[in-house]
Amino acid sequence: MQDVARTVLEDFRNGHPETFNSAFETLFHMYQHTVYGWLLRIVRNPAAAEELTVEAFWRIYRAHARLDPSRGFEAWARTIATHAAIDWLRTQKAETELLVDVPATPTGDPAISAEIRRKTAAAFARLPPKLRVAAVLAVVEELPHKEIAATLGISVTAVKVRVFRALRLLRTDLQQQGITP
Repeated sequence: MQDVARTVLEDFRNGHPETFNSAFETLFHMYQHTVYGWLLRIVRNPAAAEELTVEAFWRIYRAHARLDPSRGFEAWARTIATHAAIDWLRTQKAETELLVDVPATPTGDPAISAEIRRKTAAAFARLPPKLRVAAVLAVVEELPHKEIAATLGISVTAVKVRVFRALRLLRTDLQQQGITP
């Protein structure tokens, strides 16, 4: 089985017309759910994740010559998908403007808890895309910094810095909305 996977990766990378399309189709069928799930974790929007899955595989198709079969396909595909997600996040506008001087309220009421969740989600949406991706993967998805670093193509230290900056911005944003984190 591992020899078959290696052959598919080699056929995809080499781009020979007689084997390239079937190798791409095989990889698409093997990894489309993985890539979709990864993108959904980042963008938190099923429709956008579907569109980004197609975009990611289009980018994978065009970048076939850069694949290193010895390193595997999944990590490479997640890296490309992450960059597609960051590009998409950059085009999105924050849903609401920051409110100034909103009084804090107790959190015992479910409606208030729902409001806090909504405001927290809006604060996440206002983060710069690179910080948002790192924060979502580290704080919400609780992925290890090492895995995030490998996927984003940055160092573990850079991941920690991005998460720290994102949390600092979130804290400031939430305080401006009257929520004490």
